[in-house]
Amino acid sequence: MAVQINRALEIEIRDKELSDFLESVHARYGYDFTEYATASVKRRITHFMSGNKFRSLKDLQEHLLESEFGFEQFVREVSVTVTEMFRDPTYYKSLRENVMKRLATYPVIKVWIAGCATGEEAYSMAILLKEENLLQRSIIYATDINQRSLGIAKHATYPMEYMQLYTSNYIRAGGTQPFSEYYTAKYDSVLFDQSLQKHIVFAPHNLVTDQQFNEFQLITCRNVLIYFNQALQNKVINLFYESLCPFGFMGLGNRESLLFTDKKEYFEDIDKAERIFMKYK
Repeated sequence: MAVQINRALEIEIRDKELSDFLESVHARYGYDFTEYATASVKRRITHFMSGNKFRSLKDLQEHLLESEFGFEQFVREVSVTVTEMFRDPTYYKSLRENVMKRLATYPVIKVWIAGCATGEEAYSMAILLKEENLLQRSIIYATDINQRSLGIAKHATYPMEYMQLYTSNYIRAGGTQPFSEYYTAKYDSVLFDQSLQKHIVFAPHNLVTDQQFNEFQLITCRNVLIYFNQALQNKVINLFYESLCPFGFMGLGNRESLLFTDKKEYFEDIDKAERIFMKYK
């Protein structure tokens, strides 16, 4: 008896085809993915096409240009990032030990979390600032390209099943209180405290096309630049440089660096291992 084997749809996207597709999306909606790392954006698009049964990039292009709802779905899935509270706890511990005391010298502390995804990093930062007695004079601007993710972030509600991991991360990050004091359990979810939420402004911002919008004492953008090509990484670092006050701080992901940017000489290492820098020129 013959056995039929179902194989996943194989999709191959040529570079010219991808370039034309991204340019058409940019022209129609203003979202510019053209400077994302080619391998990364190809992988995300092919995953989206396979999951939604598009057999060619041309079919997907026609669908997106005709359907704003379809494009919103595309942006949600292509721009999704992995996040968790106090992710990479040693990074937050270093902020606590090396940055917070310096931030305390400012009358108002403005923090920009670029690429905040569903908000876990914003609430982590709020908790850190609260424990250092700085939250009352702090404003955290948490931005992302993904409107659906921002909607989740604004609700401050997360699955209860994540709390064991988040509590472990918090303790390793140097947390000083029982983590459960920061949220209220509601059935199979938890709601984070209003005292944290009121110091956070969630807003859309596209690192590719949007400009600076304030001056900050701390900018943290972790595990976002790895999806950009070298030219766009340089552009974003310049944006952060212009957005930082003199002697302001910047934190990147553990696989990201300033090595190939034209502002590398303008930052001093505060914690080389944790990719925390201070603007000094």
